[in-house]
Amino acid sequence: MNTRYTYILLALLMSFFFVPASAQTKKPAAKKPAAKTVQKPAPKKKPAKAAPVVQKSSAKNLGDAASTVAADTTKKGGQNNPANTPGAGLTEEIVVTTAYKPVLAEAVKIRRNPNLEEASPFKAPLAYAPIDKKLQQDNNIGELEAMKRPAEQDSVLINNYVKVGAGSLKTTYAEGYFANGRDEALQVGGFLKHFAQAGNQYKQNEIRDEVGVFGKSIMADNTLTGRISYKRRGTYFYGDNTSGVAPAAYVFDPQKQTFNTIGAEAELAKNYKDVENDFTYALKLKGYLFSNAYSAKENNLVLSGFVNQTVKQFYAGVAASLDLNTQKDALYSVSNSIVRANPYIKFQGENYKIDAGINIAKEFGFSDRFFIFPAAKLEYQVVPKYVRLFAEAKGDVNRASILEYTDINPFLGENINLVNSVDQLDITVGLKGTLAPGLSFKAAIFRNSVKNLPLFVNDFANTGNKFGVIYDGGKARISGFNGELNFKAAEDFDLFGRVEIKDYKLATEAEPWNLPTFKLTAGTVIHISNTVDINGSLMFRGATQDKPLTSGGVSSTPASSNIASFADLSGGATYKVNKKISVFVQVNNILSTSNQTWLYYPNYGLNVFGGVGYAF
Repeated sequence: MNTRYTYILLALLMSFFFVPASAQTKKPAAKKPAAKTVQKPAPKKKPAKAAPVVQKSSAKNLGDAASTVAADTTKKGGQNNPANTPGAGLTEEIVVTTAYKPVLAEAVKIRRNPNLEEASPFKAPLAYAPIDKKLQQDNNIGELEAMKRPAEQDSVLINNYVKVGAGSLKTTYAEGYFANGRDEALQVGGFLKHFAQAGNQYKQNEIRDEVGVFGKSIMADNTLTGRISYKRRGTYFYGDNTSGVAPAAYVFDPQKQTFNTIGAEAELAKNYKDVENDFTYALKLKGYLFSNAYSAKENNLVLSGFVNQTVKQFYAGVAASLDLNTQKDALYSVSNSIVRANPYIKFQGENYKIDAGINIAKEFGFSDRFFIFPAAKLEYQVVPKYVRLFAEAKGDVNRASILEYTDINPFLGENINLVNSVDQLDITVGLKGTLAPGLSFKAAIFRNSVKNLPLFVNDFANTGNKFGVIYDGGKARISGFNGELNFKAAEDFDLFGRVEIKDYKLATEAEPWNLPTFKLTAGTVIHISNTVDINGSLMFRGATQDKPLTSGGVSSTPASSNIASFADLSGGATYKVNKKISVFVQVNNILSTSNQTWLYYPNYGLNVFGGVGYAF
C-alpha cells in the first residue's frame, strides 16, 4: 500500500518539473526572434538519440537547456515536435516563422540626409630645404650698419655770390662772398661789404666798408682756423647845435670822422670725439689795431685758452686769458691790461647741469686791482624736454675800450676818459624751453651791481656838437626783465622778438643818461615760394634823457635834453629769377619818422634801394 502511494507521488513531482521546462522553451523564442532564420528551411536531421535520464536537476538548469532547443510550432500545435514522442530530448531546433518589424521612437530618428559628395581639401605640395648654418647663441645687440649717404642732386656747386644795388638818399650797396667749394679738410674764402648813404641834413653822410679772408683746416686730431679783416667807417659830426648852448666862438662846420680797424685771429682746437673721459683743449690768439681821424689809437692782443678733462658725469678744467691793451690820444698814452683765470667744475645729469667756479681777475697798467668773482650756472628741467629753469651768478672786469665806445656812439670827441667798470655781482633767474612745436621762449629777471657804470653824455658846452664819457662814481644797481620768443611754424615762416625792460638806481648821477629803459626788437622771414622771400623788422626804443645843457659853457641855465621814443619799421623782398640771378628791394624807416638816437643827431629818413644778385 505504501509502495503504490510512493510511485504516484513521484509521478506528480515529475509532471511538475516538465511543465515549467516546456513553458520556458517558448519564452526565449519570443524574446529573441530570428527573422533571418525564418527564410531558411530547417535542415533534416536524424532523430536524436535519447538523452540519459537526469535524476537530479533544477528549474534553472532545465530552462538553460530548453533555450538551446528549437521547436516547430507552425503545424498541428506542435505535434511534429519530437519532444512529444517518447524518449525525445531537449535539443530540438525551434523555427520562428513570424517576421520582426522594429519600431523606432521619434527621439532617435535622424532628420538630416548624409552628404554623399566627396570634398577633400586641397593640400599644396610642401618642399623643405634645410639651411646649412651654424647656430650662434649670441644675446648681445648687434651693431647697426651705417646708412649710405644719398647721392647729391646738384652736380654744379655754387660757391660765390655777389649783390649790388642803389637807391634813394644816394645809397650804394654791394656784397660779395667767395669760397673754394666743398672740401672736408680745407675751407678758404673771403668777403667784402659796402654801404653808403647821405641824409637830408647837412653833411649827414655815412659810409661803411669791410673786407676779409678766412681759412679753416680740419686735421686728424685738431682744427686750425684763421681770419684777417679790415673795417672802415666814415661819418661827420652833423649835429646842428645852434641853440645857444655851444661855446661863443663855435661855428657849425661838420668835421669828418673815420675809424679804421685791422683785426686778425687764429685758433687751434681739439676735434670732438665721442669717447669716455676725453681730454679737450683750445688755444686762441686775436688782436686789432684801431685808429680814428684824429690822434686816438688803440692796440689790443688777447691770448686765451682752456683745458678740460671729462671724468664720467663731470668736467673739470680751467680757462685763462691774457688781455694786453695800450691806448693813446692827444693827452694820454696808457697801458690797460687784464689777466684772468677761471677754474671750474661741471656736473651734468639727465635733468640738470651745474657749473661751479670762480673768476679771478687782475688789472695792471694805469689801474692795479685784484678781484675774485663767482662764476656759477644751474639748469634744471622743470618739465622734461619742454621747460628748463636756469640761474646764473657771475662777475667780471670790463675794460674801457675806445673801439667799443665809438661803435656805440660814433660822435665821441677826443681824449675820451677811460675807467674800467666792474660787474661786482650779476644774478639772473629765468625759464626757457618750448611751449609748443616750433614755439620757443626765454624769460629772465636780473639784478646787476656795477661799479663805475659808463654813460655817454653831450659835451656841447666844450666841443660844440660832440659827446663825452662819464662814470657813475659809486655802485649802480640795474634790475629788469629780458624776454625772447621765437615762433617757427614751418621751414617757410619764422617770427622772432626780444624785449628789454630795465630800471636804474645810480649812486652819483641823477639819471641813466641816454640809456633807454624799454627796447623791443622783432622780425620775420617768410618763404612764400621757391622764388619769393619776404623779410621785415621792427625796433621800438623808449624815451631817453641826455644830461642838461649849459649855455655858452659859463652859465648853468638848463635846457631841454629829452629824446622821445620812436619806432623804426623796415622790410624787403627777394625774387629769384633762376638759380643764379635774383632781384631784391629793401625799404628802411617805412614810417619816415625823424627820430633821434643821440641829441641833435636825427636818423636817416625813408630810404628805398634795390639791386640784383648773381651766384656762380
